Amino acid sequence: MRLLEEILEFNKKFVENEEYKLYRTEDKYPAKKVVMVTCMDTRLVELATKSLNLSNGDVKVIKNAGAILSHPYGSILRSLVIAVYLLQADEIIVMGHYDCGMQSVDTDKVINEMWERGVSAETFRILKYSGINIKEWIHGFDDVVQSVMHDVDMIVNHPLIPKNVYVHGLVMNPENGKVDLLENGYDRRLKDARGHL
Repeated sequence: MRLLEEILEFNKKFVENEEYKLYRTEDKYPAKKVVMVTCMDTRLVELATKSLNLSNGDVKVIKNAGAILSHPYGSILRSLVIAVYLLQADEIIVMGHYDCGMQSVDTDKVINEMWERGVSAETFRILKYSGINIKEWIHGFDDVVQSVMHDVDMIVNHPLIPKNVYVHGLVMNPENGKVDLLENGYDRRLKDARGHL
C-alpha cells in the first residue's frame, strides 16, 4: 500500500470510530488569542505547541521553511493580518529553532538537485530575466536569532498590524523543547510607549 492509500484508509477508520471528537474545539477562534509563526521542521509538529502549553484550539499556527517572513506583503503576513482582524488574535509569536535546515542552505546543492529533477535551463533564464536571484530566494538565513528578530521587527513595523498587538520572538531547541526568549512583546510595547512621552 502506498502512502496516500494508507493515509486515506486511516482517515476512514478515524471518522468511523469518531476519534475526531478528541480534537474538537468550540469554534475557529484561538482560545488564547494568539497566532504563532514557526518552522515546518518535523520535530516541531507537536513540540512547538506542547512545549508552550498550547493545545488544540488555543492557537493559530502558520508554518513554513525556517519561519521566514520573506516579504512584508506575502502570504505569511497576510495570514497574520487575517488572524488579528478576523480571528481575534492579539498576540503573535515568531518561533524559530536551532539546527534549522534553512540556516546556511547550500544553494548550489539545491540548484543541482533542481537540474537533476528536470528544471530546465530555460526556466532558470526566465527566472533571471524576471529579476529573481534563485540563490538569494533559496538561501534562508545565516543566524536564527537575527532571522527571528528580523521577522519580529517586520511585524511590529508593518502598517497593517495594530500597535496594540504584542509580538514575541522565541528560539526553540528541537531536541528538548527549551525556549529562549529573544523579544518580549509586552516589554517592547511598554518601552515604545515610554519613548513617545
